[in-house]
Amino acid sequence: QVQLVESGGGSVQAGGSLRLSCAASLYPISSYCMGWFRQAPGQEREGVAGLHSLGYPTYADSVRGRFTISKDSAKNTLYLQMNELKPEDTAMYYCAAVAAQKYGRACPQDPLQTSGYNHWGQGTQVTVSS
Repeated sequence: QVQLVESGGGSVQAGGSLRLSCAASLYPISSYCMGWFRQAPGQEREGVAGLHSLGYPTYADSVRGRFTISKDSAKNTLYLQMNELKPEDTAMYYCAAVAAQKYGRACPQDPLQTSGYNHWGQGTQVTVSS
């Protein structure tokens, strides 16, 4: 059974940084397309960043230039480096994955849509104060 376990969340002041980690039981991680999503209270879950199995990143406009998605295949871990954090970044952050199949043909056409993924973690809370 695939397990995704997020960590690294916490409370930080505006302008600060956090790095989220997603430890994956799926193997190898390079065979999956993965993404980070977030959900604030009373709002829908939204895509933050996606990483194609071939290594292509996608970012939401709201985080482009501030957040970086990456993976360490040796550790089977996905990361989200978040810099210049803003209060509006406050949310529960979730890791997601879907098997890519050959050449990533099963990766979602829109990596920032929740419907493209079938494995989800439990989330880690990020709170940014002004």
